[in-house]
Amino acid sequence: MNILVLNGPNLNLLGLREPTIYGHETYEDLCEMIRQNAQTMGVTVSFYQSNHEGALVDAIQEARGNIDGIVINPGAYTHTSVALLDVVKAVSIPTVEVHISDPDTREEFRKISYIRQGCVATVKGKGFAGYVEAMEILAKGHSGE
Repeated sequence: MNILVLNGPNLNLLGLREPTIYGHETYEDLCEMIRQNAQTMGVTVSFYQSNHEGALVDAIQEARGNIDGIVINPGAYTHTSVALLDVVKAVSIPTVEVHISDPDTREEFRKISYIRQGCVATVKGKGFAGYVEAMEILAKGHSGE
């Protein structure tokens, strides 16, 4: 199974950005933790991070035919991007929305998720471990369990 892990705006600043919410671990720490867990699970994982909505849309389009599942943390685009919802629905790749924090416990505007309608599941508020849970959801669905 091939999983694409997509991260949206400002996730490259993990460790610096609001450490009381996101912790002190870096984006590189996140990717390494995901790599180790993917290896244990027997899945292949690739990563893409962008601060630009169109680049994320392009990455999802390019995943068609190459990727079996997507784990996406759209960052702030969660609350604004119909384009990400549309592309997830268009490519029909099982996608799990993930958030390090729980947006439902934060500012009112963060409770809105456009992409959620196109996702098979949402994992939120579990820190970096949420990415592993998202991969497990995809792997379980892929194996037919």
